[in-house]
Amino acid sequence: MSEGPRLPGIEVTDDDERIVCHVDADCFYASCERLREPDLRGEPVVVGMGYEPGETVGAVATASYEAREFGVESAQAISTALERLPRRAAMTPEADDYDPELTREETGFYRPVDLDYYESVAEEVQSILHDCADVVREVSIDEAYLDVTDRTAWEVADGFARHIKDRIRREVGVIVSVGVAPTMSAAKIASDFEKPDGLTVVEPGEVRDFLAPLEVELLHGVGPVTARELREMGLETAGNVAAADPEPLVERFGERGQELHDRARGDDDRRVEPKGEPKSFSRESAFADPVSEPDPKYDQIETLAVAVADRARREGALYRTIGVKAVTPPYDVNTRERSLPGPVDDPDLVGRIARDLFTEFETEPVRKLGVRVANLEFAAADQASLDSWGGDGDSQRTDGGGGADSAADGAATDRPHAGGQLSLTDFS
Repeated sequence: MSEGPRLPGIEVTDDDERIVCHVDADCFYASCERLREPDLRGEPVVVGMGYEPGETVGAVATASYEAREFGVESAQAISTALERLPRRAAMTPEADDYDPELTREETGFYRPVDLDYYESVAEEVQSILHDCADVVREVSIDEAYLDVTDRTAWEVADGFARHIKDRIRREVGVIVSVGVAPTMSAAKIASDFEKPDGLTVVEPGEVRDFLAPLEVELLHGVGPVTARELREMGLETAGNVAAADPEPLVERFGERGQELHDRARGDDDRRVEPKGEPKSFSRESAFADPVSEPDPKYDQIETLAVAVADRARREGALYRTIGVKAVTPPYDVNTRERSLPGPVDDPDLVGRIARDLFTEFETEPVRKLGVRVANLEFAAADQASLDSWGGDGDSQRTDGGGGADSAADGAATDRPHAGGQLSLTDFS
């Protein structure tokens, strides 16, 4: 475990209750679309995939809370969603489809999935999460578990979680809900409790009482089929499951029956563990307003380079690739990177290459900057000679829509999401 900053006076022992946060981005794909199209804020927004008018029906990946008020749901056919969603009329009298009777509150917007862009935004969120916790388990592109036991204490856990939420809102621009509890399953339920923009803290000793009145569908891992079977057994709430004899549950569901009984009682001994080794580390920082002067931008590049190289060294990682990100108005994501002849641990080199890659943006207005190291190696290795680190290894991409320069770690997956979004998973 890496050593991160801890609150003064906080002493942690292995016997202390774990402090687990579950962070879940609210309507993440729609939130990303609103980042690059601020006019979409407050409007019904549907993000979908696989839709070709007249050819395929497609599926809704996520719908903003405003769109859900019209009956739009995750996994719904896009053709059905568009029938329910008021079509956007032009707002200028000169347009052919101008309708003076249609107000902004009655308009709706559809956008196709842009996974590269969403992964780029997700990387910014993930960078903050890794900065706030020693152990992070990224479950999908829009949710993660954090073990913050060594970073905070139960007396101030609410403030610590609010700090995470505020940083993500301020530095990235998306809204997250956070649940804090001594177990992973309870933290997951807590994060869903007051969406959107929720924060729920369940302290040790409160978990069972917190869970007891909840309907069985809200138990972590219980889907519609299992919920129906539990109700057939006369078990309507988590409290009913917790008070039940576990033997009939085991007979009905096998080993999972015992797990359901344990979770309903608040018992969950799983620890937050990372899903494999990371493929990259990055740090990013946003300016309050776009900055054109070179000096502040180069100063920020230096600061970010030091931070990301320090992170790699603390994690025992060597890297073969160094990159920068420059986000220019309105939200154009530009990335540049340089490949090295072999794996290195060289903070000075990270700074030099980052400055060199950023040169072409030194006079452009920039709203956000990032530095990244990638192609990591954690095993002991000889470092490469770096006499010719420039030149042929450079690569670049400019995405007017906010896309990124490489695929994210791992393949995309589509699955039902408790927050109403299909999940599709460091700068990517």
